[in-house]
Amino acid sequence: MTIKLLLADDHTMVRRGLQVFLSTQTDLELIGEASTGQETLEKVAVLQPDVVLMDINMPGINGIEATKQIKLLHAQVKVIILTSFSDQDHVLPALRSGAKGYLLKDIEPEDLARAIRRVYEGKVELHPEIAGHLVNQYAEPDQTAYPPTDDSISELTKREQDVLRLIAAGKSNRSIAEELFITEKTVKTHVSHVLSKLGMSDRTQAAIYALKHGLDK
Repeated sequence: MTIKLLLADDHTMVRRGLQVFLSTQTDLELIGEASTGQETLEKVAVLQPDVVLMDINMPGINGIEATKQIKLLHAQVKVIILTSFSDQDHVLPALRSGAKGYLLKDIEPEDLARAIRRVYEGKVELHPEIAGHLVNQYAEPDQTAYPPTDDSISELTKREQDVLRLIAAGKSNRSIAEELFITEKTVKTHVSHVLSKLGMSDRTQAAIYALKHGLDK
């Protein structure tokens, strides 16, 4: 299985860097590039990519409006916003426009590849900082909704609870590893166990759950 990608970014250096990295991924194929929103729409119509990596700040039609039009005209095409903007003025409109991912350009290459695969599979991918913003805005601890004695929490080890607390704080795997003095690979294992034990599919759900249980302290 090969995932067909279209890269939309008005910075040539960004496109070239991503082109080099994506060429190392055997299951990811870069089938086209665009430097404006209008060009992106035209190439989506012709090339029919599986996933579009979309910058927000582009000449003419911006990435958010382009995403909205893509979802209206080509519902099967999935869009991942890849940008340097992390503020809510950009994040919320982008997600409302139909984007299935919102990532920042400081993301590690292997994490980007993983996010592309997950979005292609129908999942939503958010940069940890973005997930943290959304959690802080929308989630309020509610002890009546999730009692502190919930059996799911008791199934977590002390280290898994530490990892969950840092996920709720919007920390990346690398930051969690540095704070807990463990390897990033070990963090990924703990995250997988946390999601499995809580019966959740992504970090955002886990972060909101942690906040409601007061585990973000």
